Amino acid sequence: MLDEIKKDAGERMAKSVAALKQELTKLRTGRAHTSLLDHITVEYYGAQVPLNQVSNVGVEDSRTLTVTPWEKEMVAVIEKAIMNSDLGLNPASAGTVIRVPLPALTEERRKDMIRVVRSEAEGGRIAVRNIRRDAISDIKDLLKEKMIGEDDEHRGEDDIQAITDKYVAEIDQVLADKEAELMEI
Repeated sequence: MLDEIKKDAGERMAKSVAALKQELTKLRTGRAHTSLLDHITVEYYGAQVPLNQVSNVGVEDSRTLTVTPWEKEMVAVIEKAIMNSDLGLNPASAGTVIRVPLPALTEERRKDMIRVVRSEAEGGRIAVRNIRRDAISDIKDLLKEKMIGEDDEHRGEDDIQAITDKYVAEIDQVLADKEAELMEI
């Protein structure tokens, strides 16, 4: 029983950390990487489809992404979708290839990004703490139903706290890495 609760809590916390990492990849640093455009969707035969399912996204150099649509008529649609995204990018098409230059980040913009990164990390910590609360609640329910003793309850709570501390430390490390990445020029 306790092992199942600990295993479930650990898996859910790992998913929270993975979701935070996924969210942080969308935040732009100075370098071009293809995951920057992962969340952009385009209209394709009446359905919203991820950009990477209608085109090939690549890195031309450290400051430029290239998007090569598989169908020529998708060039304008993709260009518009990138322009309307929250990334603040201005794509330029040259025939069937769309080049997306990434402007250098200013100091002020970097500090704004760090503020966003910190709030995302805090959201991740809150998610992990909520999972801890749920797991401890499950352990207390087992104690009420007399399925475990008080010693097992205390041991289980300590184990859940240790798992929580591990994942909060992982979130802090992800945050520190992203801040360092944002501040490098």
